[in-house]
This record gives sequence, C-alpha cells and structure tokens, in this order.
Amino acid sequence: MHSESYWLDTAPAFTCAQSGALPDQVDVAIVGGGLTGLSAARTLAMKGAKVVVLEGGRVIGEASGRNGGHCSTGVAQDYAALSASLGADRARAYYQAYESAVQTVVALVEQEQIACDLKRNGKLKLAAKPLHYEKLARTCELIRREVDADVELLSAEETRAEVDSAEFHGGLLQRNGVQMHIGRFGVGLAEAAVQRGALIYQHTPVSDWQANAGGYRLNTSKGSLQAKQILLATGACQHGDMGWYRRRIVPVGSFVIATEVLPQALIERLLPARRSYVTSRIIGNYFRLTPDNRLLFGGRARFAMSGANSDAKSGQVLQAAMVQMFPQLAHVKIDYCWGGLVDMTSDRLPRAGQHGGVYHSMGYSGHGVQMSVHMGQVMAEVMDGKVEANPWRELNWPAIPGHFGKPWFLPVVGAYYRLQDYLH
Repeated sequence: MHSESYWLDTAPAFTCAQSGALPDQVDVAIVGGGLTGLSAARTLAMKGAKVVVLEGGRVIGEASGRNGGHCSTGVAQDYAALSASLGADRARAYYQAYESAVQTVVALVEQEQIACDLKRNGKLKLAAKPLHYEKLARTCELIRREVDADVELLSAEETRAEVDSAEFHGGLLQRNGVQMHIGRFGVGLAEAAVQRGALIYQHTPVSDWQANAGGYRLNTSKGSLQAKQILLATGACQHGDMGWYRRRIVPVGSFVIATEVLPQALIERLLPARRSYVTSRIIGNYFRLTPDNRLLFGGRARFAMSGANSDAKSGQVLQAAMVQMFPQLAHVKIDYCWGGLVDMTSDRLPRAGQHGGVYHSMGYSGHGVQMSVHMGQVMAEVMDGKVEANPWRELNWPAIPGHFGKPWFLPVVGAYYRLQDYLH
C-alpha cells in the first residue's frame, strides 16, 4: 500500500522549476506553490509582472495535491444556516463565489488545454438520517428560491439508483460541479504559469521577510530577494514566520484511501453516475471514482494531525466506514492511504486581503480545489488595485481564543462533533 497521495503518485513530473540562483528583484513574490499561488502567478505574469513562486517542497505537494478531488458549488456551511446568520444577500454572494470558482477552473483547463480528465458530473450530498433529509429539503427549497434553480432533491429510491448503499435517505443534487485528476491539473497549472513568464523555485522555504523602502526583503533557504509585493498562499503551513495566521487557522487532518482498480460492472452497480459524493454527518465522508476506476474515499476519520502513524490509523477507520457503506467492497484491496492538513477558519469561510501590507488568501476549510484556483486569479486583480474583486473583503478575522498554532483542542472538538452526530 502506498503512503503517498494517489494524485501526486500518478501525476507527471514537473520539469519547469528554476535551478539557478534567485533573481535579485521581482514585482511579486508568492510564498506557496499550491493551487492558489500557481493560479495567482499565472494571472500576474499575464499582466506583465515579474513573478517568483517560492515553494518549500514540491509544487502542489501539500493540501493542493492531497485532497479528495471534489470541485463543486457549495459553501462549507449549510446554506440555510449561512443565510440566517449573515442575511440572504451575503449568503447569495458567497454561494455565487463558489459557483464562479467552478467555472474559473473549467475555463483555465480549456484555455491552457490541461490534460486532467475533466468531467462535469455534479455533486450529490447524501442524507445519513431521515432528519438530515428534512434539512436538505429545506435547504434545497431555499437555494432554488434565492440563488440556484439548478438543484434537485432526490428521494431515497432515486438516491439508491445513484448510490448502491442502504445507508442513505435521499440527497441534494447540485449539477454545477466537475471532477479532474488533481495531480495532472496542478502540474499543468504550474507549467502554464511558467509558460506565461513566472519563475517557480521548489524546495525553497521562506523563513521571514522585512518591510523596506522598496517593498519587502524575503529570506529563503537559497538566499534573499527583493519584492514590491508579497502574496502568502500557504494554507495551514506550520513553518516560517506565520504566527499571526496560525492563530486564525486550525490545521485539521483529513485522510483518504484509494482502492485497487474496480471492475467496470461493479462500478456500474455502485456509482453509475460517477458524481462527487459527500455525506451529511458532521464527521462524514466524501468519495468519488478516479479516472482509472478506483474508489477514492476520505473524511476526517480522526481529529488528529496528519503523519505516518496517524494516516495509517485513519486509513483503517476509513476502510471500515467504506465497507459499512458498501459491503460489496469488503474484500477489495486498498492501494493508497494518505493524509493532509485542511486550513479551517472558525466560521469555515475563506479569508483574503492584507495584513501588515502583505497579501494573503487561505482558510478554504475543505473546499479549496475550486476556491484556491479562483482566489489566485482574484488576488492578482486585488494586487493590481481592484479591491472590490475580493468576495471575502468584508469579513473580519479575529484570532481564535486559546489557539496559538498547535491545535491542542482537536480531540475535544472531535468528541463534541461525534456526540452531535449521535444526537442529531
């Protein structure tokens, strides 16, 4: 069994990274070579800026290449709850931001002709309890009335025709969603950024930076360079001079397994529509088929950080959940098991803007595939003076009380969520 991400293990090699010395001066230094940083680099380079991407490891080596590969409309919070807490106008704007983000990904794939197995299959949220189905019905009605007419509530019988499991009581279908091979997409995006003029340095962690008359001086493992602007695209990074951001982001482990290649006849019985799927529990699961017909099955599994032992233990939890959902897979071999960190904010909404003159975009809270790509383009516009392009500009970002970077409270939070799943 491989302990590497399936996406990273089966992606083509990125061969366009810089190998020489850092440039002395650039217009923009982007810290982080994930989807946010690469998307921003491509867009800024297309505007004529001299851009450098500084990545501590390999491009898309962290959250961008270690996720479930879902790319669909839908805020991390329940839409009805979001509308009740923030008002219909802001909830609608945030929903539309995610809707636009999916189209940003599709347009980029088409413009750059990235070979990443893009499929338009939509997302189905599965009701794990009858009460959850009633909640989905209310949410569906509200979404159709306020923001998106192209959603549909499926009955238990209709859902069983889509997902051959006795676990579910119906589902909410959102058609604005795509799938792709995240590894191929990420490498293709990095190559597109280089072709547009960006410089990408791998294995070049940034230790700190200082403001000066010309902008900022950044210190890296390969020396220092001067930049007029900085964009932090680091997600839940646990290294470098990031204390202010760590107090506002909780790094939560998310874990994934991928089966051996499944027979086509079994796939046609289990998941004939080949959508992206997510269950309605707080500690739920998400799953989809890969382009080569593996079932990729993930979730929080354990409220713990990712690491070799933690990933293995979480993989066992996920395999048990998969078999409970699909007894037909009881004897199927698991070929991949890996983990990664999700950059969670307290309200599960992204944050983008400036702190101390330095730009940032992060906190995607498990919905980063589409939003990271979208916000990379958005932040390029913001850094070019178009502040109104940022959909999250009105959100405050206070520190999380008692949180200083190490999420000591995760086991307590996990226990609380398990209790809520049991009670509700």
